[in-house]
Amino acid sequence: MQVKVLFFGQLKDVVGAAEEQVELPEGASVENLLAHYQQRFPRWQQFRPSLAVAVNQEYADATAPLRGGDEVAFLPPVSGGARDPSTALGGSRVELTRHPIDPQALLASLKAPSDGAVVVFDGIVRNHSGARQTLYLDYQAYEPMALRKMREIVAALRARFPIDRVAIVHRLGRLRIGETSVWIGVSAPHRAAAFDACRHALDRLKHIVPIWKKEYFADGAVWVEGESPAASASAEPVLAVPAAKPSRQGS
Repeated sequence: MQVKVLFFGQLKDVVGAAEEQVELPEGASVENLLAHYQQRFPRWQQFRPSLAVAVNQEYADATAPLRGGDEVAFLPPVSGGARDPSTALGGSRVELTRHPIDPQALLASLKAPSDGAVVVFDGIVRNHSGARQTLYLDYQAYEPMALRKMREIVAALRARFPIDRVAIVHRLGRLRIGETSVWIGVSAPHRAAAFDACRHALDRLKHIVPIWKKEYFADGAVWVEGESPAASASAEPVLAVPAAKPSRQGS
């Protein structure tokens, strides 16, 4: 059987490709696929303790069985596209974009007469990392899964906090110093819920949404590693949001 394999962050550099088709015996599992890449690429072993795997855009463990046509993504620790249409969730929105983020327009879209507060997190690109001067950043994502997880965050926020609207927008591609990389806004009748929900949304975004950051300096570049998404994904149950599964037909 054949499965489609996707690579992100440093793993894409190790393999030298963003995706490939792999032939596996019937009945193979994620563990068999992991062993395949460990044998091909000795550096693979250094990522194994923190590596996460997604099968058809859902996190999976090494024992998960595979079927022909499955899409398997290997995800290094997250750092936490052309414009994709935003997805509405009860007046809320999630979006990945390669265009500059407009904070004022987003803020205006959240305000409603029934709200008493809007709390915003505006993450911007700074000009240094420790003692090194940053030239620019590059963000990459497993885009279908990232949007799906962002929708799950919004649904979980609305179930947990007495809030009105939520907006989560993340830039992809090259970002210059001072540009907004991620914008989160939450409106609510009362400020406490808005503050709590905004902070929670940011924490979950950094932990479970498959987005990676590469930082460029005058003397080189590094991938910025955060927490393993596999460990973070189980830290809090999230509400399932229906989404179309990738086709199981071979490409």
